[in-house]
Amino acid sequence: MKNHMDLTGILPLVIYDDKCYLCAKFAKIVSIFARKKILVVGHYTDFGMKIKAKIFSDNYDSTKMFWFVSDKTAYGGRAAILPLISSILKPKIKRSIQYEIPTSCGTDCKTPKAVFLRTKSLFSNSEIIMIK
Repeated sequence: MKNHMDLTGILPLVIYDDKCYLCAKFAKIVSIFARKKILVVGHYTDFGMKIKAKIFSDNYDSTKMFWFVSDKTAYGGRAAILPLISSILKPKIKRSIQYEIPTSCGTDCKTPKAVFLRTKSLFSNSEIIMIK
């Protein structure tokens, strides 16, 4: 059963892998450039789980890429890059709600191989989901 959370008051937002060092660095950069116009939330946070329950089907693995959610659409991975940049460049009132972006992880996620694999994943995964 879907969560009855209303997304309209919290959009646009970015959902990122908060268990990944590189993803958290990316989320911090998005947060800085967005200047509080975009909510940035981790996949594994309580709030992130509630948001994902509203957007994705129960058996969908949304953690394989970052998501940009705006209006009635969720853009994942490569498909999210242009809408995210467009939203960052749009003038909009700043929001008061923000979440801390943790950057802790094991040392294996800071290696050049990890950077390559995450970058490859970003460009090879892409999806657009219409939100009901």
